[in-house]
Amino acid sequence: MALTTINLSPYPKLAVNNSNGFFASQSFRASFSPPKSFLGTSSFSVGSLSFTVDHRCSSRPHLDGSRWSSTPFPCFSLKSELSGSVDAHGSNGAPAERVVVLVIGGGGREHALCYALQRSPSCDAVFCAPGNAGISASGNATCIPDLDISDSSAVILFCRKWSVGLVVVGPEAPLVSGLASDLVMAGIPTFGPSAEAAALEGSKNFMKTICDKYGIPTAKYQTFSDASAAKQYIKEQGAPIVIKADGLAAGKGVTVAMTLEEAYEAVDSMLEEGVFGSAGCRIVVEEFLEGEEASFFALVDGENAIPLESAQDHKRVGDGDTGPNTGGMGAYSPAPVLTKELQSVVMDSIILPTVKGMSMEGCKFVGVLYAGLMIEKKSSLPKLIEYNVRFGDPECQVLMVRLESDLAKVLLAACRGELKGVTLKWSPGSAMVVVMASNGYPGSYEKGTVIRNLEEAEHVAPSVKIFHAGTALDSDGNFVATGGRVLGITSKGKDLEEARDKAYLAVEEIKWPGGFYRKDIGWRALPQKQFASNA
Repeated sequence: MALTTINLSPYPKLAVNNSNGFFASQSFRASFSPPKSFLGTSSFSVGSLSFTVDHRCSSRPHLDGSRWSSTPFPCFSLKSELSGSVDAHGSNGAPAERVVVLVIGGGGREHALCYALQRSPSCDAVFCAPGNAGISASGNATCIPDLDISDSSAVILFCRKWSVGLVVVGPEAPLVSGLASDLVMAGIPTFGPSAEAAALEGSKNFMKTICDKYGIPTAKYQTFSDASAAKQYIKEQGAPIVIKADGLAAGKGVTVAMTLEEAYEAVDSMLEEGVFGSAGCRIVVEEFLEGEEASFFALVDGENAIPLESAQDHKRVGDGDTGPNTGGMGAYSPAPVLTKELQSVVMDSIILPTVKGMSMEGCKFVGVLYAGLMIEKKSSLPKLIEYNVRFGDPECQVLMVRLESDLAKVLLAACRGELKGVTLKWSPGSAMVVVMASNGYPGSYEKGTVIRNLEEAEHVAPSVKIFHAGTALDSDGNFVATGGRVLGITSKGKDLEEARDKAYLAVEEIKWPGGFYRKDIGWRALPQKQFASNA
């Protein structure tokens, strides 16, 4: 029985039986001691074989707060999709393209992307930098916590060392700072816009200028850097009115002011007090639009765009859409408010004119265009509230559990300008995600609170998946909260009501006194539903 020894330094050295199994060499058993950063499972590939490595133990881990048990060497197994073949050739005998993917980021969105990419037949292995403890423990990717994603040269060196064939940039900050631009210049296929194109999100004023120039429907606005001038305009327009920081403010730079006093306070906090730093040194003041919000996503290859399924976010922190704005407290897909007819209107009046406009401006957009829309009450037509240049969080979570197409293959097509004619396959029914956040969010919150019963929660129904946004492991092996939004409890169902019931059933299994969640996710689509009680 021939064994092939593979040196994955600084990862484990493995001896693999290419025909029917796997074995650890004697030297590997004696010498390997996994570092703490690799507690959990990770994935890698050797040629056409993909493996999952369990660095914890040969039995199932305990996610209820007890310590990980361990053995002298990790367990590893073949990726299930390859059980029938190891030559990775297509049915016509031609080699099927398979890639190693690096996902940039470490939140719930990135966990969902890793989850979908790991299931992609054309994906050999998934790395995530920096990742988080939950991504690592799930086995959905090999996390690289020490890779500095703000250093383009370090990312490029990693990609070359590990033969990365596709980089997917999750968060907006690396995009705006030019990571995708640098990777593309180095010849590394990257799904995400250049720094110039990312200004659609990085500057509200730039986005509004594009809307004006190319006839894209949006709210009436003015841009200000002087507080007195802004207040005078607000006085003339009246309340309610919306004040936005021009730059990136982690989803918190928007104030929907219902009174003039609220509006003046928002202006002072941004322009005089500098609560958002340089992101708030210029503001956009725009008219208040009344209606229903919806999220619309499209994949763009520079010239062509294809729509993703619809989704609806819940931005306000409190039930009934009350309280301050957040990064998002939950979402569901599809969104009934976005009918097929409205989706066509959005593509024709908003997405495609934007793609054409950006191309004419000399900064072609490649990546995800995430349009935050208001379906205006008085016209029943969509207007653009804002653009994001990456997958939304938490909308990405519900989209990725519903996606049945090969994500890696589709994203590569976008990078190559080959989206024309591509269609996507989605699971029927609905999906919902309920975000669990640290007490105090979106204000100051305590870090390090212990979270228990995650394994039990994920097993309340086969369709439940928990995506980690802000978790780490403490010295005792417990999951602890490290961020504001911490977990995304996601479920699929034959309809939205079933998806909701399963998601909240899982939420109620989780033991986390330091956290909270909205109890009415989906309330607009299910207004008659009796909502879940406190866990």
